[in-house]
Amino acid sequence: MRKLLPWLVSLLLAITLIVVVTFYFWNNLFGDKKKDPDQAAKEVAENVQLEPISADEMVKVTSELIDISTNLADTDYVVKISFSFQFDSEKAKEEFDKIKENEIKPIVNRALWVMTPEEMSGTKGKDQLAAGLINSINAVITEGKLLKVGIKGFVMTPI
Repeated sequence: MRKLLPWLVSLLLAITLIVVVTFYFWNNLFGDKKKDPDQAAKEVAENVQLEPISADEMVKVTSELIDISTNLADTDYVVKISFSFQFDSEKAKEEFDKIKENEIKPIVNRALWVMTPEEMSGTKGKDQLAAGLINSINAVITEGKLLKVGIKGFVMTPI
């Protein structure tokens, strides 16, 4: 019996380890499925509460990008568009203003180049453009965050 006891303990530990590892991986692979990214973004957006700010404060944290002209995905259409960008701090606005010409305009152009005229003719496409710009620009800015993108002017015309 004494010779058999170490073998039984080792076998019991091995079986326990296998069960624990199996349970762990089973929960990670087949447990709660991740939500659709669009649905998750909507839920996060619903929970965000923007505090109203005064006009003077808004001017301090808002920047503009005016009259960007470029083709859409359908190169027979040209769009001329102007944006306003609202940040959470003055430092973020200052950083944005410094990199506006060299980094932000190319991001905006890339976002517009993949849009079709059908997407840009409705509000849904413009909302998708604004959401995409928020994500792309926040990845570039190191001081603060971009909170809101507004489309100030929009003209789309066939060539």
